[in-house]
Amino acid sequence: MMNRYENPRIPGEARIRYLDGDYHIEAPGTFVRCAVTGQVIPLDELKYWSVERQEAYVDAAAALKRYQECEGRRN
Repeated sequence: MMNRYENPRIPGEARIRYLDGDYHIEAPGTFVRCAVTGQVIPLDELKYWSVERQEAYVDAAAALKRYQECEGRRN
């Protein structure tokens, strides 16, 4: 298993396991997709994700939107 500092530059979408404050690359690639917008997020720009939902977000606004959607289902 690789961590984010060992990512070879293999074009395509990576498969990631999101952890608290870090992530592990399970299948190499150069990007992931935002779970809310579908936008491509280059791995070197990935800053927002959910460990609980195992998904990435392009920015804080997308992360907040997903959080609100999920919390709304619980109430």
